[in-house]
Amino acid sequence: MANFSERIRELRRKNGMTQKALGEIIGVRQDSISIYESGKHYPEVRNLLILADYFGVSLDYLMGRTDDPEVHQLEPR
Repeated sequence: MANFSERIRELRRKNGMTQKALGEIIGVRQDSISIYESGKHYPEVRNLLILADYFGVSLDYLMGRTDDPEVHQLEPR
């Protein structure tokens, strides 16, 4: 299973985006995206949510906890 840094790089490239363009979407500089992709740091939770929503994937997929990118809704109890 991929980790966050691999997933974010993969999603960015798959969508034909530069690090600068992705940074503009979440409001950070290109060097922050580079640091995320190197695995040195993670984005703030707010930015993780923006990334997951933008790419249409679950947080579990983005963070490397599953290989299933689908967002699954929990059933009400």
